[in-house]
Amino acid sequence: MSRNTETVETYLAGFRRNDHAQILSCLTDDIEWTVFGHFHLVGKRAYEAAIEGPGFAGPPRLEVVRMVEQDDVVMAELTGSATRDTGEEMRMSMAEVFVMRDGKIAERRAWVIELTENDHR
Repeated sequence: MSRNTETVETYLAGFRRNDHAQILSCLTDDIEWTVFGHFHLVGKRAYEAAIEGPGFAGPPRLEVVRMVEQDDVVMAELTGSATRDTGEEMRMSMAEVFVMRDGKIAERRAWVIELTENDHR
């Protein structure tokens, strides 16, 4: 496993537990995080504030479907679910692009699609 892929795996393990220290240790200080259709933020302080998104309770459950790497970019397809603060479960399909710098995540670009009917809708 490459250094970049190992960093992404460590990051995802931390995200599954809402382990802020582990997540932040994988990021550059000038991290950029975009969830298309939802938000864009810059910097570790803003990132940490957004780890536990509003309207959700507890860490997400995430499974890697596949992960590929080219140069300093790691791309991951994930499936998962998260519990809303109302107790309702949100199922989702995600595509994540991690742009790496010196073995750390410098940019995270995410597409999150909520699934309401089955595994593709």
